[in-house]
Amino acid sequence: MGRAKVGTSKKHATSRSSKPAELLVEIGSEELPFDFIAPALASLRECTERMLGESRLSYRRVRTVGTPRRLALVVDGLAAYQDATVKETMGPSKAVAFDQAGQPTKAAIGFAAGQGVSVQDLELRQTPKGQYLFAVKREEGQPAGEVLRELVPQIIAKLSFPKSMKWNDAGVRFARPVRWLLAVYGGVMLPIEVAGIKAGHTTYGHRILGGKKGVAVRDYASYESALKRVGVVVDQDKRRTLIHEQLTRVSQKAGVHLNADEELLEQATYSTEWPVAIVGSFRPEYLSVPSEILITSMKEHQGFFSVRDKKRGDLAAHFIAIANNEVKDMALIRQGNERVLAARLADARFFYDEDRKTTLVERAAKLSGVVFHQKLGTMAQKQERVTKLAGLLAKQMGMSNESVAICSRAASLCKADLLSGIVGEFPELQGVMGGYYAQHDGEPLTVSHAIMDHYKPRAMEGGLPRSLEGQVVSLADRIDTIAAFFHVGMVPTGSEDPFALRRHATAIVRIVIEGSLRLDLGQAIEEARTIVAESGFKAAAGSDVQQQRLVEFLFERVRYYGRVKHGLRDDVMDAVLVVANHRRFDVQDQLAKMHALQEITTREEFDQLIIGFKRAHRLVEKEQWDRGPVDAAAFTDETELHRQHGLRRKDFDEHMHQAEYLKAIDALVRMKPAIDAFFAGVMVNAEDPTLRKNRLSLLKDIDETFMSFADFSRIVVQGS
Repeated sequence: MGRAKVGTSKKHATSRSSKPAELLVEIGSEELPFDFIAPALASLRECTERMLGESRLSYRRVRTVGTPRRLALVVDGLAAYQDATVKETMGPSKAVAFDQAGQPTKAAIGFAAGQGVSVQDLELRQTPKGQYLFAVKREEGQPAGEVLRELVPQIIAKLSFPKSMKWNDAGVRFARPVRWLLAVYGGVMLPIEVAGIKAGHTTYGHRILGGKKGVAVRDYASYESALKRVGVVVDQDKRRTLIHEQLTRVSQKAGVHLNADEELLEQATYSTEWPVAIVGSFRPEYLSVPSEILITSMKEHQGFFSVRDKKRGDLAAHFIAIANNEVKDMALIRQGNERVLAARLADARFFYDEDRKTTLVERAAKLSGVVFHQKLGTMAQKQERVTKLAGLLAKQMGMSNESVAICSRAASLCKADLLSGIVGEFPELQGVMGGYYAQHDGEPLTVSHAIMDHYKPRAMEGGLPRSLEGQVVSLADRIDTIAAFFHVGMVPTGSEDPFALRRHATAIVRIVIEGSLRLDLGQAIEEARTIVAESGFKAAAGSDVQQQRLVEFLFERVRYYGRVKHGLRDDVMDAVLVVANHRRFDVQDQLAKMHALQEITTREEFDQLIIGFKRAHRLVEKEQWDRGPVDAAAFTDETELHRQHGLRRKDFDEHMHQAEYLKAIDALVRMKPAIDAFFAGVMVNAEDPTLRKNRLSLLKDIDETFMSFADFSRIVVQGS
């Protein structure tokens, strides 16, 4: 069978005089959910770029814009023709293709016919296997308009959404019913059809401001300007900027300070076509409700921005709504928003008042009816484990008896607010409400704050618990979660992490490092595993290696944190972590070693030292040499290295004991001249077995000294 090779003919691509043109496609629909739009636009752009490439249509830029009623695609500088291709197919060998008289055989004739070329057009070429026939066929590029007629419907069909629906007899699925289709290429309508809807060159404006009459467009410039005249700012980046400017302006005019919220700004951007910011107000008596409840209610129920008093900094009895309409009397829209919000805030205050009629202690007693996970029992069991672990962590960190008691008390109540009405309405207020209710119940403020903060940090950039007790409870909660899921064999694999264990592990690393906690995390994990096992849950197979797997999982988050936050090199982090004790380790200590090691790798002499060390490491590793006694009296040319190692090892051990890691590595660096001289003048694998053994034992001693700090063989240096 022949072998084909496809290439692009640049000569042909530049031989036609037709200029590049613009493609504009718009899918008009019923209002899309705001959180569907950005992913759909990204998918539309990526799919278009990929399929244009596969279709051999070059372009300058692909961009997408959209609103709740439209998804639009713009391709700038789209080539007028496909690039041509040259297809080369290898056929039979010369010996098979021609007879003794040099005439083509049936094999050559059949090959030519199969490729659609004449025998005379076949080429004879030299290959590594000898001379073979080749059929060379040039395929001219088709006009872009013809290609796009097939391509654009395919691109639209590939759009997918979290939820889709069928709305007509065509059976095509889309997030919402499609109402119109616009397709213009080079200023001319592109005749395509999708889901029974034929494309035109007409778009439609804002549902209220634009009326029902369509407007004709010929390119993106006329499309954008025409839509603006009928109440649509089609470019989402321009809408976002417009909303931000309006928020700033109306806040200043009202004398309040905006609570910036990127999620709300994104929601407002993709919920409107003609955004207009309106300041509204609510009854001041609602301010007696915790501000978190009011802010969350405004955000989650209505998409309103909350504001604060400029002087006091407290939540103000005002809000800012982003309307999708502009009328003569905007007061009507403001009053409507105020009425709806008043009902929401009344509900929130009702829940808050009702919740405080039951203490957290009473709620905690009912957690046995809340399932944590089917393999890990109830939330009551989870809270009991966290309470035990929090006390152990507090003691390990040397906290006072009073602080240990605060940690245990906070941990014993930290999940109770899950049964409250407010948390049922707003799950994101878990912990926050527990803190308020603990304070209402008369618990110490330290207990209240620890409960309120134990879900922190909620993200990579989120704030940490404000108190040491809060940090301990947060650590206990997260370490228990990871240990419990590992215990039953529910371990993250690849990109799958349904229980957010990586997020928990990252939070643990952040709390320990940024909170400057000296905690033996290896011991903490071991204690958490023991508590889970003693709770009676069935362990998954391979639980005997669970400690190592769990610590490696945590180390992966240390690497991520070190890379992102501290700019540490991967080889440096690996070198330190690979020799770390999996049962006893301090993350702060490991990070300090990494910084010291990375700093010293910048020294010129360090590279040569590592080359020498790696040579010694490979020798003892190859020989699988166990550490044996070193007989100093039997040395010949290696006496200086033995002496230097003794001196530097003493300095090294002293600095390691004082956690002066830069000085400790510097002591190793000062061994470089002796190591260089040793390898320059000493034959390690001497014929005398006693001498050979003694030299290998010396190298093993040096190898163990280096390895007690890090696996220096993992450091990448020039020439290694």
